[in-house]
Amino acid sequence: MKKRLVCLLLAVMLLLVGCGTAEEPRPTMGVVDDCPRGVKMYADTSKIAVTGPLTQIYVLPLAGDMLVGVSNAFSDDAAKYLPAYLFEKTEIGQLYGGKGEMDLEALLSAAPDVVIDIGEPKESLAEDMDALSEQTGIPFFHINATVQTAPDAYRKLGSILNREEQAEELAQWLESTYAMMEELMARVDADNARKSVLYCLGDKGTNVIAQGSFHAETINMMADNVAVVEDVVSKGTGNEVDLEQILLWDPDVLLFAPDSCYEEIAGSEQWQNVSAVAAGRYYETPEGPYGWLSSPPAVQRYLGMLWLGELLYPEYTEYDLQEEITEYYRLFYGCGLTDEMYQELVRNALE
Repeated sequence: MKKRLVCLLLAVMLLLVGCGTAEEPRPTMGVVDDCPRGVKMYADTSKIAVTGPLTQIYVLPLAGDMLVGVSNAFSDDAAKYLPAYLFEKTEIGQLYGGKGEMDLEALLSAAPDVVIDIGEPKESLAEDMDALSEQTGIPFFHINATVQTAPDAYRKLGSILNREEQAEELAQWLESTYAMMEELMARVDADNARKSVLYCLGDKGTNVIAQGSFHAETINMMADNVAVVEDVVSKGTGNEVDLEQILLWDPDVLLFAPDSCYEEIAGSEQWQNVSAVAAGRYYETPEGPYGWLSSPPAVQRYLGMLWLGELLYPEYTEYDLQEEITEYYRLFYGCGLTDEMYQELVRNALE
């Protein structure tokens, strides 16, 4: 009898252990993105993919360890600023932009719990997200983000990824920095001291970021953006104009994109006719690992705000630019920026 009772107890214990090892369904939650769309996703999300480099920049400081892949391969130079593990990630491609399409086969193979999109709300966005969700069986989630609303974007991202505390630290830094720059520009405008600026791109320098472009937010905030054009193109290549138009605009300061013709400007007779060039008031936008103004137009544009404040209005700034830039690199890239690295970043960017 005792033997039978022991055997029965052992059988029950084995049955309970067996039940415990069975895979239980993962908890899900219903959330609403900024399209707005109802999205069903895992409540314990741990693996994510992104739709492009803009989203990737937002995600890196909060959940880079969750990425199952990267939108595009990083340059070798980016290794100075970013964690080594990112360079081992699968390249998935991007949904929007001119550097190739998203590789859905690679995406499915990486098996993320959710695909996140952050940035400008494009007209076809909701339709695109729904179609891709249906095609892949993976939820796609969009968060609107401008320079001003970047703190809220982090709070939303932290909420769906269960990283509210880390997201709040990033959001608070952004909020305090934005408020500081608003206060600076209020004093500048009170003195009628706002500078006129033109941001030039391309190998000829004759593509410009126009006022109505999503890419122009930082420039519009910090200066009088003279690039007023018809049929504004809201993409990284900007609107194509000619040197005659630039002469007519005649800005106080010229800014050149990191991959443009900055190095050739000093030896160009044509560009010497532009008063900002003749007076030496032209500069190259810092880059590392991304451009500080618009390439792509993500959260790193806060670096551009801080830089433009010091470049254009040094008599109004009450912050130490190097300290602010160093803190950004610590928080958003996990990078201990050295004095040598900082000086290299701003080599052609300041007086």
